[in-house]
Amino acid sequence: MSSRIAYYRVSTNDQSIEAQRSALGGAFDKEFADEGVSGAVLAADRPGFSELLKYVREGDTVFVYAVDRLGRDALDVQGTVRALLEKGVSVDVRGLGVIGRGVGELILAVLAQVADMERQRIKERCEAGRVVARTSLATTGKTHKGKASLGRPFAHDAATVRDWRKENQSSIALTARHFGLSVSTVKRYCAGDS
Repeated sequence: MSSRIAYYRVSTNDQSIEAQRSALGGAFDKEFADEGVSGAVLAADRPGFSELLKYVREGDTVFVYAVDRLGRDALDVQGTVRALLEKGVSVDVRGLGVIGRGVGELILAVLAQVADMERQRIKERCEAGRVVARTSLATTGKTHKGKASLGRPFAHDAATVRDWRKENQSSIALTARHFGLSVSTVKRYCAGDS
């Protein structure tokens, strides 16, 4: 008996797979997900996708939200789809339908290459923005967007936090409250202290 299987992936833990689940809109026999897994990771190295590969059987259909969910780059997408097709598993990409051998693989290869090129363009635009911000910061003391620093501002010096905690024999939680830091930041600052 064939199964309808969904696969979802989001890059960061603060993103949700719910938008992908809603867009696919089907009742699935099994769902696999990789949350907080970068698209830079090969499909077979993702925990959820790896489990999916072990689970699928001939006659099953794997549903995905977009071509880029199937691999790190165009070559990985093509290899992933080919491996599934060789197992007798159909791949259904939202908006494209079922990918078959021959023409379907060719269309998928082109779309995967386009997605790969767009990912490269995004990286280039981000790097160009960082260069402009660094240059502006060095020249004017502010980034091109008026910020005083790149990234998140540095809250407190780790040594100051550690010293205050020791002097006051304070707990991690109380130290975090005192400095307005998260508990995990204070734990990181005080790692190795007894």
